[in-house]
Amino acid sequence: MGKFYTSNYPQINLYKKKSFKSEIMTQMIYGDTFSVIKKDNKWWKIKIKEDRYIGYIKNKNYINSVKPTHKVNVLLAKIYKKPNLKKSTGKLTFGSKIKLNSKSSKFIKFQNNWIESKNLKPLKFKNKNIFLNVKIFKNVKYKWGGKTFKGLDCSALIQLFFNFNNKYCPRDAKDQIKYFKKNISLKNIKKNDLIYWKSHVALALSKKKLIHAYGPMKKTVIMNINHTIKKIEKTAKLKILKIKRI
Repeated sequence: MGKFYTSNYPQINLYKKKSFKSEIMTQMIYGDTFSVIKKDNKWWKIKIKEDRYIGYIKNKNYINSVKPTHKVNVLLAKIYKKPNLKKSTGKLTFGSKIKLNSKSSKFIKFQNNWIESKNLKPLKFKNKNIFLNVKIFKNVKYKWGGKTFKGLDCSALIQLFFNFNNKYCPRDAKDQIKYFKKNISLKNIKKNDLIYWKSHVALALSKKKLIHAYGPMKKTVIMNINHTIKKIEKTAKLKILKIKRI
């Protein structure tokens, strides 16, 4: 399990079992790194380096591990075959990582693709406010196991912004609640605190508002904190487990 590979696809589903009918546990985005535990003709059992998640991916033409230099700083960034805007060949999601090969005045080349420089930050870049751009995901579809502009779940929304700022964060809410140690009472809640229920997490945007990828509404939404607490207690019979300060 010593050799590492890099995800060279916009997103790769990680399945619980060797079947497309199996649960999608999470996704890797472009530039994520993984090691292989076991291979067969159709499936690889792998471990994701960034969060240590283990599962199965389809056997494809993955590349050997590369050291990225830049990361996508917008919800989605189009990629092109040439350094112009004439023909897009795909899109990379927020947090995707690339390695610069060459550049023009407004574009950066990675592998055989070009991406606009304005949509990138250097890999070492960090925001002072870790969740500075979290609202870019507002109205993005809720998708269990998702991590992209096409769809994501509640814990992925949190993990993506930690990863973008070069910080570790567990993938699932049940593990995040153990990982973050500082507990806060509801009356003392403030911006960037994390509110946990069983199998769910929301991010406080202020003392009154939160954002979360919310399954019942099928998208990422901004809601009133007290209203959300009452709604989840009424519809899912769940009370807050913990509020964490990062």
